[in-house]
Amino acid sequence: MQRNLFRLIVLLAALVAGPAAAQKPPPLGAPDVPSGKPPPLGAIAPPRPAPPATGGRAVASGTGFLVAADRVLTNNHVVEGCARMTARNAAGRLVAARVDATDPVRDLALLSVPAGFGPPLAFRATPPVERGETVVTYGFPLSGVLSSGPTLTTGDISALAGLRDNPLHFQISAPVQPGNSGGPLLDSQAHVVGVVVAKLNAARIARMTGGDIPQNVNFAIKGTEALAFLSASGVQPDLADSGGAELRPARIGEVANPSTLFLQCFR
Repeated sequence: MQRNLFRLIVLLAALVAGPAAAQKPPPLGAPDVPSGKPPPLGAIAPPRPAPPATGGRAVASGTGFLVAADRVLTNNHVVEGCARMTARNAAGRLVAARVDATDPVRDLALLSVPAGFGPPLAFRATPPVERGETVVTYGFPLSGVLSSGPTLTTGDISALAGLRDNPLHFQISAPVQPGNSGGPLLDSQAHVVGVVVAKLNAARIARMTGGDIPQNVNFAIKGTEALAFLSASGVQPDLADSGGAELRPARIGEVANPSTLFLQCFR
């Protein structure tokens, strides 16, 4: 069975351990750092060597989106440990994707693809994101189980911080599944306001709370954090102000479709 790389966030025992759990853990959704000491926020890993053009077995999939003519943004956990990556666009074109930079703390990665692979999406410049705003996710959940094409879901910004007040994340109510990782979170003008990163492990929380099952508790990395990562990586994406009449979700999907890519990890 194909292993997916989507982070199933859980509330750790430290949340209920009381004073004994004095040390604050790293932000959930960020991979563990082997050294025991996380890199400074925004630290960019050097480019990885180009992977072999062929070989290996597809072990996982995720989503990415174009932020420049030849640059793709996704999650670090989508590319972590991969011998090579491929990207497929809306036209069905399949290419090798090279990992150029990673930020394990933010859980973001930047990939290179051939120029002209699709139009980049614009990030929202103003106004600041507010609680209760309508948002749309676009990506490729549960590859091999659901539709091979992209899936659109709608929801709201539920909170302006993530689990345990993680300042890097929004909490969102839009349903997401394994494979949505790295996909764009879009506002009602089809501008990027975040990057889908994780969902709450509802079954685990139900066991901890005596049977109460949380619903539609998911997380996205804030667009401001993505912009900081891209700037540190030498990429200046398009910015746009959001205002005026809201677009229908179907129209937002039309904007996102040519810019959103299906990613596969090979080992």
